Amino acid sequence: MKSNAYFFRSTLLALIVGIAVLVVIVGSSLWLVQLNSEYSSRTTELRRLRSFAADLLSTIQDAETGQRGYLLTGDASYLSPYNKAVAELPARRSRLTELVAADSEYAGQLKGLDTAIDLKMAELKTALDYAQQSRMPDAIALVKTNTGEKYMHDIRSLLGTFLATIDRRLVGMVSDQLSAAQNLRWVMICAAFAIGLVLAGAVTIIFQHIRDLSRAREAVQILNTGLEERVNERTQDLMQANQEIQRFAYIVTHDLRAPLVNIMGFLSELENSLKSLRAYVLADENRPNETEIREARLAVEEDLPEAVGFIRSSTQKMDSLINAILKISRDGRRKLQPEQIDLKGLLEATAASVHHQIADTDGKAEISVTVGNFIADRFSLDQIFGNLFDNAVKYQVKGRPLHLRVNAYREGRDRIRVDVRDNGRGIAKQDLDRVFELFRRAGDQDQPGEGIGLAYVRSLIRNLGGDITVESELGTGSIFRLVLPSDLTKIVRSMPA
Repeated sequence: MKSNAYFFRSTLLALIVGIAVLVVIVGSSLWLVQLNSEYSSRTTELRRLRSFAADLLSTIQDAETGQRGYLLTGDASYLSPYNKAVAELPARRSRLTELVAADSEYAGQLKGLDTAIDLKMAELKTALDYAQQSRMPDAIALVKTNTGEKYMHDIRSLLGTFLATIDRRLVGMVSDQLSAAQNLRWVMICAAFAIGLVLAGAVTIIFQHIRDLSRAREAVQILNTGLEERVNERTQDLMQANQEIQRFAYIVTHDLRAPLVNIMGFLSELENSLKSLRAYVLADENRPNETEIREARLAVEEDLPEAVGFIRSSTQKMDSLINAILKISRDGRRKLQPEQIDLKGLLEATAASVHHQIADTDGKAEISVTVGNFIADRFSLDQIFGNLFDNAVKYQVKGRPLHLRVNAYREGRDRIRVDVRDNGRGIAKQDLDRVFELFRRAGDQDQPGEGIGLAYVRSLIRNLGGDITVESELGTGSIFRLVLPSDLTKIVRSMPA
């Protein structure tokens, strides 16, 4: 029907737009999240580097203060900060040297620092030795030469320039991180708005099509009573189409929405993690307390990677759902190519493709065909029987030789019946009605798959003007019963454009 063509075109367009929007949203979100993570890591490293440089300067100053106090008072208690500073100095110099070694700019700024520190510490020790040897005038004379002051000035100058450079980088990093967080917030707002528009458009198209189908059904009901059989057939087709559309609406509004809800939730987690990092980074002149450091480290090491991982898995799930819907939609709109089909030859060729898998279990495949050539679409039949045979192999019972039997015969004047029987694990009664639904799988989920195989088979068969049903007993096996028209050209001619 014309409305069907409009529905499929509109649905496909909505899916394409939705995919484009999702790709942009997910790509932007992941990029901004990664950017924030990099900013956080770099900011943490800069804070550590600044802390080590400030600690080194403080240690040298403590040593000088302790030495000057002892020289002025002769009180040995003043040597306590000096001795502590001398003991801590090698480790602090080593940590700072290791951190700046990877950055040529930093290393260049601190060139000469080690020499200045060595000279300063030597001057302090020499004066202290004089004082302890009762040579106080010599110690005072050494101090009055101002060499120690010159060394200290060099140290303060080098470390002060170094700290100023780090502070400038920290200010820029914080600004960039806040800008990225703001951009992420706007991306989420735009994403929610765009997704709402896409979903609203899809639902509008679906309900408009449902309304059109309802009107068409009402028109069928007023047809001539002499066409009662045809009216009943068309009504049944409309009911099935209506059910398919409702299921499709459920998928669009539920299955596709679920990963988006996960993405929105974990983006909130990201925002909460950024609050901890922001409190740590913007600590100004005060050192972050232990709680802030612990929360920032937890955000960088656990919360951010966990959120990114969940966002990535949700987008992958959404991608598989969209690809499955596109596959069924694309093949449903494919133009059928009626041709003469040797059903027995086609079934034997399909069985040969899984022969080695059946033979591995000492199983066998039996094919019985009592109909001659008929007119159908070869691609659709290859896909239908290929999926059914693959399922029989996939869901066979371990330790039991697989027995696959196919019987094809005429049913009525213009129908062909094909029964595909296997002795596999079977399907529970409560699952028989759902095995043909999209993304629905029955029984133990110990085999890979997305739950689209039988939905795809039913879509192909109905597109040929036929139908498929299943009978099964759990633990015994299944029988898939296919009914196909014997001449596809009649079905194609009777289908409105």
